[in-house]
Amino acid sequence: MMKNLLTLIAIITILSSCSFQNSPKTIYIVRHAEKQLVDNPDPELAQVGYVRAKKLAQILENQDIKHVFSTDYKRTRMTVQPTADHAGLSIQSYDPEDHDALVEQIRSLDGNILVVGHSNTVSRLANYFVGEDEKFEDLQEIEYDFIYEVTLENNGSKVVRRKYGEY
Repeated sequence: MMKNLLTLIAIITILSSCSFQNSPKTIYIVRHAEKQLVDNPDPELAQVGYVRAKKLAQILENQDIKHVFSTDYKRTRMTVQPTADHAGLSIQSYDPEDHDALVEQIRSLDGNILVVGHSNTVSRLANYFVGEDEKFEDLQEIEYDFIYEVTLENNGSKVVRRKYGEY
């Protein structure tokens, strides 16, 4: 009996010293939906933007989203809100100028993740994960129709850029 106990303790010690990698996950990176064209630095979504936000929630409803991130602007929060509501999640804010902190946080989390950003941040974030600075260019002001799908696995990552209509 003592021998079995010592064997069990040895196995537990060995297993606890092993560093387990996070399981594979997918990060969906999107630009906020269409905004109102008003003279306001923090506009809400336009009517077509509300439609796109609901479409995003439909696209992701079966993707087991565990975390949602948004910059602290009305248009990004309004874009992510339907997905957060469907998944029963709160929205976590991030600084769009500090990709290092966001990437570090994302890598430490388990489960699939949605990140909503801006025309000049979402491509850069996707590039960060793929390790190529210029693979994806910044989106034009009129481009809202892209979803960057980043798959993180223990042996690397890949990024695919799709249009909403491809889902």
